[in-house]
Amino acid sequence: MNLRPTSLPEGQDLQSLLARRHRAARIWQAVFLAATTIGILGLTALLYNIAVETFGLVAVQYNVDPSTLADRPLEQLSSAELIAVLEDNLRSRQIKRLNDEKPLLERSQIELYDLVLEHVVEQQVVGTWPLIESLLSRKAIEAEVARDFPDAQIVFRSWISRDFLTRPMSSRADLAGVRTALLGSLWMIALTVLFAFPVGVGAAIYLQEYASRSFVNRIIQTNIDNLAGVPSIVYGILGLAIFVRSLDRITSGAAFGVTDSNGRTIISAALTMALLVLPLLIINAPEAIRAVPNSLRLAAFALGATQWQAIWSHVLPNALPGILTGTILAISRAVGETAPLIVVGASTFITVDPTGPFSKFTVLPIQIYNWTARPQGEFHNIAAAAILVLLALLLTLNASAILLRNRFHRQLS
Repeated sequence: MNLRPTSLPEGQDLQSLLARRHRAARIWQAVFLAATTIGILGLTALLYNIAVETFGLVAVQYNVDPSTLADRPLEQLSSAELIAVLEDNLRSRQIKRLNDEKPLLERSQIELYDLVLEHVVEQQVVGTWPLIESLLSRKAIEAEVARDFPDAQIVFRSWISRDFLTRPMSSRADLAGVRTALLGSLWMIALTVLFAFPVGVGAAIYLQEYASRSFVNRIIQTNIDNLAGVPSIVYGILGLAIFVRSLDRITSGAAFGVTDSNGRTIISAALTMALLVLPLLIINAPEAIRAVPNSLRLAAFALGATQWQAIWSHVLPNALPGILTGTILAISRAVGETAPLIVVGASTFITVDPTGPFSKFTVLPIQIYNWTARPQGEFHNIAAAAILVLLALLLTLNASAILLRNRFHRQLS
């Protein structure tokens, strides 16, 4: 086969060729810059909409003036003082009903404060305004409130606060919090990682290091790739059929002595989410393992190591940063999922904190969905605040995984 050297253009032809290449490079640079700009604008619009709903003016109306109940602000009263306020202003029948729900002496200061606001003060939000309107149209808002709600007070409120993080769910937006949903999300993510990470990494090791390149194994790999694109609702139906119904004796805790639960528990949700993220883990982990130089394996074999010793001592430590990167992507998807959890049985209203894997639960995305479906404007405000909490949780989990990945990377280098 004769190979003749290709002649390069010269003179005017060369200048014309260079001009076309530079023009094409500028066009593609503009396309990539436009794509980046659109992405940044979309993210900015999202954060802007969340921020303007999280802060703003609120018109609050009281049936009883809080200043008449104590010699200092109610939020500064101790638990004993708040119980005294309740006993002095509520009927004995109401006190008995509250004690039947949960004894007053066992309630926290925040819970007692909320009871005073709800049953004694009877605080009610009669109007809310977003941040921009609150800043630019304050006089118009004051005139509207004076006309429609003459007894109401206008206050500037941040719907995301320490109390919002520590309060449970409530049927009233001004007293609602995300504590129960936040704990449910943390429980679910912890169990999801516990189930999915070892199974996903183990499957990746087998497919990359042990499995032959046979037709059957190629079919398995293709199906795993396809499973990553299956809609999440399908995994929810699968979890309902297997974990909630077929294995309800295990997932409800009945096999371990738990008698007040059913299959719609945190562990059922975690197992469902583990199925959801497993394809992502199994796809990403082999890529990280494949990136480890083959010379490390050969060197281990030359020193007498078995295949498993070479994998455990050399391949996995070098592949771990890449594996953790794939885990970050998978868990990020699990944190924000809603559809599978609705099918599995996440509660839309629950005030009891989860205490174990067999507890009833809700999660932040479910809570956000529930609040955004309400017609009242104040529920949209706390939904925006809950979105900020969800984003903070997601960034915290990702940052922790990135720090762990970087630590392993430094140890290797």
